[in-house]
Amino acid sequence: MRDEGQEEERDEDKEEGNGIQGGRDKDREGGNGIQGGRDGDRKAGMPAGLSGPQTYLTVSSRYLLGGSLGCSLLPAPCLGTAIPRDAQDDPFPRCAMVEVTVTPRSSLADRPVQVRVRGLSPSQLVTLRAWLKDEHGECFQSRAFFRADGLGEVDPGSHAALGGSYSGVWPMGLFWFLQPDTLFRRLVKRDVAGSPFLVRLEVFNGLQLGTELQEQPLGWCEAERWYVGPGVQRVPVREGRVRGTLFLPPGPGPFPGVIDMFGGAGGLIEFRAGLLASRGFAVLALAFFAYDDLPRVLAQLDLEYFEEAADFLLQHPKVRGPGLGVVGVSKGAEVALAMASFLPQVVATVWINGTAFLHGNPLVYKDLHIPPIPYCLERILLTEVGAMDNSAIFADPRDPTYRASAIPVEKIRGKVLFVVGEADRSFNSKLFAQLALERMPPESGRLLSYPGAGHLIEPPGSPLCSISSIRGTPRPVAWGGEPQPHAHAQEHSWHEIVQFLEQQLGPAAAMKL
Repeated sequence: MRDEGQEEERDEDKEEGNGIQGGRDKDREGGNGIQGGRDGDRKAGMPAGLSGPQTYLTVSSRYLLGGSLGCSLLPAPCLGTAIPRDAQDDPFPRCAMVEVTVTPRSSLADRPVQVRVRGLSPSQLVTLRAWLKDEHGECFQSRAFFRADGLGEVDPGSHAALGGSYSGVWPMGLFWFLQPDTLFRRLVKRDVAGSPFLVRLEVFNGLQLGTELQEQPLGWCEAERWYVGPGVQRVPVREGRVRGTLFLPPGPGPFPGVIDMFGGAGGLIEFRAGLLASRGFAVLALAFFAYDDLPRVLAQLDLEYFEEAADFLLQHPKVRGPGLGVVGVSKGAEVALAMASFLPQVVATVWINGTAFLHGNPLVYKDLHIPPIPYCLERILLTEVGAMDNSAIFADPRDPTYRASAIPVEKIRGKVLFVVGEADRSFNSKLFAQLALERMPPESGRLLSYPGAGHLIEPPGSPLCSISSIRGTPRPVAWGGEPQPHAHAQEHSWHEIVQFLEQQLGPAAAMKL
């Protein structure tokens, strides 16, 4: 629980850009806090020293646990709680020591960690809660209810959660099922190289159902979740018309090259590129509208712009040619498929919940013009919470009227991995993938289709976002998906995506963390 004094400290630090690290400037200078002594490392991404948790004994504010004063074994950043005066007067206070650990404490956001609680009473009912604040100050949290085992321990990796944000055995459930306190917010890391997400993990006695918990936790610790590994370079790109950010792994290279794109909201999103670079790829996070001096709205897809981006990446001395990979989701998947069809440099394409036809915007390339299928906006459905379900706004692409709008995938000479969420409420992605595969050369495509997964299939560690507000829409957009199958889809597909890129582009030197 955060008291008013703590909240004031955090508000002041937020203004200085320190987020939920409130009140730790002195520790930072002396190297004692969770961020201590890491300014140099932070310039290049995640700290190089990733050790297991160090524990120190502290006594928390007074609470009763089996009739005795509660004590906590907490990681180093959790120090600082004073011993209550009545406990100081007792020369032999009976302390049940509750320890919360996360191992490793610092990790990449797509890597698993182990959460453990020790020092509880056998069969004690407890609430485990995880929460973080993003760069905009929005709080995301999850919780799960457990009964301690006969040793007074809780291990979410082997013990089933009885309820809460999820149920059953989910080792990463507290991370994967985070949800915003404010409706329709999406958890996206913006400052991928400068700071991690700081996830606080707490254990409370009994069931805690409220958003703002009134009791003191029995114990807590903090996890750092980074989006770039140690030594990864982040280089802003303004080359010719190309706008984006290049992420380079440490070392001389050369590295396999990948272009990474997102969808119809525009702008520049970098978190997936940072994670791929941490696995040994040189990745260009590419913007194509609503960023810097690029067009504010997407009037057409100019394939020469994407060709220029591909040439830029392949000409970099640390990028290994002759071919490169492209990863795209939503509108970015549509672009990726067009690049694979026309640009011989593209030999590996990851298409995530996109289309196989031009929709809304024409494609132009030299003397070529592919007309779009118009959106049927009158078919938008409004959900029970007022979000827009856009799944019906796409006309049937099998209608012969729209044959000219098909992306000519029969020209593809590389390989394509199609990733589909069958509960996508934005596109009928599975239909588009199947139609593309029917026209592609044999053995050039593969389909991964996930029942229950929604539109925004992202690396593991990104919680399901089934509805969110995006730029340019009058209402929030429904993306679909069910939490547990969506989490499974993200974990499995990420492994398959990385493996596919390595198979087609050559091995990448993943970082040892």
